[in-house]
Amino acid sequence: MEFTKMHGTGNDYIYLNCMDAMPEDPEALSRRLSHRHFGVGGDGLICVCPSTKGDFQMRMFNADGSEGAMCGNGLRCLGKYVYDKGLTRRTLLRVETLSGVRTVRLRLRGGQVWGATVDMGPPRVGAPLRVELADGPVTGVPVSMGNPHFVLQAEDLDGLELRRLGSELEGLARFPGGVNVEFVRVRRPDLLEMRVWERGSGETMACGSGACAASAAMMAAGRLARQAQVRLPGGELSIQWSLSDGHMYMTGPTVTVYDGQIAD
Repeated sequence: MEFTKMHGTGNDYIYLNCMDAMPEDPEALSRRLSHRHFGVGGDGLICVCPSTKGDFQMRMFNADGSEGAMCGNGLRCLGKYVYDKGLTRRTLLRVETLSGVRTVRLRLRGGQVWGATVDMGPPRVGAPLRVELADGPVTGVPVSMGNPHFVLQAEDLDGLELRRLGSELEGLARFPGGVNVEFVRVRRPDLLEMRVWERGSGETMACGSGACAASAAMMAAGRLARQAQVRLPGGELSIQWSLSDGHMYMTGPTVTVYDGQIAD
């Protein structure tokens, strides 16, 4: 079985060409391959599949084997994958996900894909929500980007106990399907800093849908301009909340780390 390791701002996934058939047990395969010590290592597994609704279908499995509905960084890299592997010559793609069909516009330089812009659709920003944690109550903003997010402001991102807080928030009964947790700090009206705890994967270097959710929460509150940079541990993403159609547009780099083969 051949695979490709890719990342978007450090959010790394293992890609499989599943245009002919899916693996027998993709959940177990994702758990095995995603392991940082005993596998390839990654935040999850992405299967590139045929689609009757778009050009391709993306099925994304987190490191714990659970299937995710949306992954913005994964979508960007999928665009580079299908272009580099000769599965398409188009630079504007429609990709089916569990959250619906998303548009991916490839960015080329010298004939090579360096990045992509993804139409992430319209965000749904909820009212501030107070939840109880072991150390006391915290207030955040629930946001849906086709998957659930909970955005909290924090002044000290470096000293944040993200593993403890993220796992506790993800497991709250208030979020029965789990939730992605973003801790953010507005540095300037056009710059947001963020750390993220992804449900099913833990802390990751970046999260595309999380960057959009966090931006939407801060933009809706008037703290962030409708076009801004989001700085994550793995790099920066450009986020725009369009006034014309109400959609969030995310632009960022795509990188192929290496190709390999799975022995058994």
